[in-house]
Amino acid sequence: MILKVCITALEFPPDVGGVGESVYRIAQMLLELGYDVHVAVFRAVFRTERELAAAGEYRRANCQTTVKNGITVHRLQPAVRSTLAKEQDYLCDLYDQLKSLHQAYQFDIFHAFFINEMGFLTTLLARENGLPVINSVRGADLHKHMFSPQQHGQITWTLANSAWTTFVSKELMQRARVLVPEIQQKSSAFWNSIAPIEFDHLPTPTLVNRLQGTVIGSVGNFRDKKGVEYLLDACRELQAETEITLLLVGDFVEKERDYWQQELLNSGVADRVVITGKISRTEALAYLSHMDIFAIPSVHDGCPNALLEAMLAARAVVGTNVDAIGEMLDNEVNALVVNPCSSTELVTALRRLITQPNLRQQFGVAARNTVLQKLAPQVEKQNWESVYQQVLGVPKLPAIARPSFA
Repeated sequence: MILKVCITALEFPPDVGGVGESVYRIAQMLLELGYDVHVAVFRAVFRTERELAAAGEYRRANCQTTVKNGITVHRLQPAVRSTLAKEQDYLCDLYDQLKSLHQAYQFDIFHAFFINEMGFLTTLLARENGLPVINSVRGADLHKHMFSPQQHGQITWTLANSAWTTFVSKELMQRARVLVPEIQQKSSAFWNSIAPIEFDHLPTPTLVNRLQGTVIGSVGNFRDKKGVEYLLDACRELQAETEITLLLVGDFVEKERDYWQQELLNSGVADRVVITGKISRTEALAYLSHMDIFAIPSVHDGCPNALLEAMLAARAVVGTNVDAIGEMLDNEVNALVVNPCSSTELVTALRRLITQPNLRQQFGVAARNTVLQKLAPQVEKQNWESVYQQVLGVPKLPAIARPSFA
C-alpha cells in the first residue's frame, strides 16, 4: 500500500526562496522512500489579492494542479470578491480548497512547513479527519510571528496538536518546548542538507568586474534578521585599513527598502558595496567562488541554505552563534563564530581572515568537509524516514520502482 502525503507550503519551485527549495528537496526524499507526495502551495499574506480587488479585478477561488518530477503540485488561490475582504475570508477559502483536495485524494498524513501560515489550517483539517500531522518550524515562524497577539494562540494550539514537530535548530526547538512543554516527547531537531555542487562549471557572474580587494560576501533576501547593519559598521572600520568590497548577493526586502537605503547612505562604505539584486540561484552560486570571506551576521536565521552553499564552496565563514549557524560552525575549526549584534566582534574576525589567507583556506576546507560528512542528503533522508515511521507507526516501506524524471 502506497501512503499519500500532503505537504503544505508557502512556496515551491519555481518560486524563489529557501523554504521552497527545502520542501522540494524533502518531497523528493519522500518519493524515494516510497510515498505518493502531493504539495499544496498557498500564501496567508494577501497583498496580491488586495491589489487585485483595488484594481477592480475579481476572480473565483481556484486550484491549478501539475506534476513536477513525480510530485503532484496543487497551487491554491483564494477568491477575490471585495475590497473589504479580511484575512479570515481568504483563509476560509483556502481551508475549503485544502479540504476538497483531501476529499479527492484521501491523504494518509499531512505535513506543514511554516507553522503560523500553513500549520494552523493543515493541523485543523488533519485533526478533524483523525489523521496525523507533522509541522516543520523553519525559523521566522517562531522567532518573529509568535510575538503577534493575533497569531500566538494559533501557533501554540498547532504545536500542541501536532503528531510531531521538527525544527532546523535546537534553539528553535527549545523555544517551542518552553511555549508548549507537552511536545517534549514528540519533537526533534535536525539540519537541512545539501547535495554536492560543481562550482567550476558555473558561468562567470555579471558584476564580477566590480569586485576589488578582499571580497566579503553574503547571500540572501536581506531583512531585519540578517544583521547587515553590523556588517556595514565593520566594513566602515576595515576600509580604512585595506581595500575591500562588500558583495551582497540578493536584494533588500521591499518593505524595509527605505531603511536599508538610509543605512547604506550613512554607512560611509556605499561606494564599496555591490548589490546584485534578485538573480537566479545559478548566478548566486557562481558568486561564491569570487568571495574571499562569507559573512552571515544574522540575529536569528533558522538553517539558511546560503550558509550550506558557502561551506560547500569552501569559503572561509564568519557567522553568529545563533540557531543552526552556531550549531554547524565550530569556532576556530571550520569558521570564526561571533556574538550577534556585535560590530566589534565582526571587525576582529574579519580583520583576522583578511590578513591571514592561509587561515581562510584552512577554514574553507574544514567547512566543506563538515557539509560533506554531516549535512549530506542521505543524513537528512534518514531523519525524515525516522520521523514518518514514528508518526505513522509502520515499518519501513518497501522500495518501489519509479520511473526516472528529467
